[in-house]
Amino acid sequence: MPLVLLANRAPIRQTPTGWEAALGGLASALLPVLEDRGGAWVAMREPEDGAPLMQPYPEASPTFTVHRVPLEEEEFKDYYNGMSNQVLWPLAHYLVNHVAPERAFRGAYRAVNRRFAEAALAAAAEVSSAPPATSGASGDADPVQFWIQDYHLMLVPELIRQRRPGARIGHFWHIPWPAPEVFRILPSARELLRGMLGADLVGFHTDGDAENFRESARDLVGATVEGHDVLWEGRRVRAERHPIGIDVEKFEAFGHDAHIAQEADTFRREIFADHIVLGIDRLDYTKGLLLRLEAFERFLESYPEMHGHVAMFQIATPSRTGIPAYAQLKRKVEQAVGRINGRFAEGAWTPIHYRYRAYTQQELAALYRAADVALVTPLRDGMNLVAHEFGAISGAAMDDGAQPGVLILSELAGASDYLDGAVCVNPYDTDGLARVLRAAIDLPLAEKRRRLSLVREAVRGLDVHAWAARFLDRLGESQPVASSQ
Repeated sequence: MPLVLLANRAPIRQTPTGWEAALGGLASALLPVLEDRGGAWVAMREPEDGAPLMQPYPEASPTFTVHRVPLEEEEFKDYYNGMSNQVLWPLAHYLVNHVAPERAFRGAYRAVNRRFAEAALAAAAEVSSAPPATSGASGDADPVQFWIQDYHLMLVPELIRQRRPGARIGHFWHIPWPAPEVFRILPSARELLRGMLGADLVGFHTDGDAENFRESARDLVGATVEGHDVLWEGRRVRAERHPIGIDVEKFEAFGHDAHIAQEADTFRREIFADHIVLGIDRLDYTKGLLLRLEAFERFLESYPEMHGHVAMFQIATPSRTGIPAYAQLKRKVEQAVGRINGRFAEGAWTPIHYRYRAYTQQELAALYRAADVALVTPLRDGMNLVAHEFGAISGAAMDDGAQPGVLILSELAGASDYLDGAVCVNPYDTDGLARVLRAAIDLPLAEKRRRLSLVREAVRGLDVHAWAARFLDRLGESQPVASSQ
C-alpha cells in the first residue's frame, strides 16, 4: 500500500555531488519504507530555497516523490517561527511564560496546514490508480495510507478526512503533550484538537502523553474515552504509546570505529582533565542549559578537590535564530560560561568548554566515546535521542575496552521511562544535580558497566526502524468506525 508522509522538512538535501538523504532519525527510518512501498513525502519549501516543487527520488531509479509546499517569507515566519515555535512548542513543554499571543499567527498556520493537506491529497491521487474509499467500513479500505509528523501540522488529519473519509490516517506527536489544564490555555485548543482527531492513530512517546491527549479530547471537545481509544464523530481514534529510537546499528558502528576512537583519544588529551562531562543540545530554553551550568557551578563550589580534574564540554547547536527568545538565551548562556570560567579557571585547566556550532555525526560520536559522564537534563522532552546515541556509542566502545560512561538523565524526559541504568535527576534541582554528578564520577567501574549495559539494552529495544514498522502495522490494523454507543 503506498504511503504519503507529511513532515515539516524534506528527507533529502542537496550536496555538491547531487541529492542525498538528510541526516536525522526520521529520514533514515522512513526513506526505506517509502522506497519499498512507494508514495510521496510532502514537506515545506522555505523562502529563497530553489529546490524543485516536485522531485522523484532516488534520482537514478525513483521509487517515491518529494512534494514541496512553497512558503513566502511572512507566511513562513507566522506558521513556523510564530504559531509552531512561539506558541505550540513552549506550551507543550509547560513553559507558559514563553507562549506568545497566537492571534497574529493563527491565519498563516491554518493556511499552511490547508496547503499541506491539498498537496498530500494530490500526491495520493498520483500514487494510486484505485479510487479513494468513501467510508471507513470494513472491506472499504482506502488504497493509500497517510502519516503526519508533529505539531506543525495539527489540522491536517481532519482536512484529509473531509476529502477521503475512508483513509487510514496516522499522526505522530514528537514532543510532550501537556495536561488538559495547560493545553486549554490556547484560544484555538479545540480547533487544534478537532484537527488531530481526524486521524485513526495518534502516537506519542509515553503513556503519560497519550493519556494527556485523551483527557484533553474528553475535557475540551466532549469526546468519549474508552481505554486507549477516543470516540469522536462516529469514529474510533486510537491514542497510544509508540516510543521512537535511533538507528542502533549505525550508532553502534560509530562506537566500534577505530578512527573515531583515535579522535576521542585526541580530544581527551586536549581537554586537560581526568573526567569529561558532556552536554549536547540545541540552543533551546527547553533543554535546561542555564540550570545545568548553575549545577556545574554548584559542583565546583562544593567539591574544590575536583578543580583541575573535571571539565564540562557543552555543545549548543544554533537553533531558531530568528526568534528573539533564542538570541536572548544565547547571551545568557555565554555570560554564564564566562562568569564560571572567570571564577574557577586555573593555569591550563578551563572548567567549561563551550561551543556554539553544529557538529557532524562522526564528530559527535568521538565526543560520546570520550565522555565519562553525559548530562542530558532537559526541563521537559518528548524523548531525547542524545541519551540514546550516548548509550549506543559508549556501550559499543565498552565492548572494545573503552571506559564506560555514565548517563545522567532528566526525569522529565520521555527517555527516562525507558532507559534503565540512567541516573535520573530533577533538572530544576541544581544542588541535587551537583551531588549526583560527583557520585557518578566516583561510581565503581563494575557499577558503571552494569548501568551502561542496561542503557544499551533499552536503546536496542527502541530501534527507529522497528518504531516505523510497528506504527504503520498498527495503522493498518486500525478500525476507524466506533462501536455503537
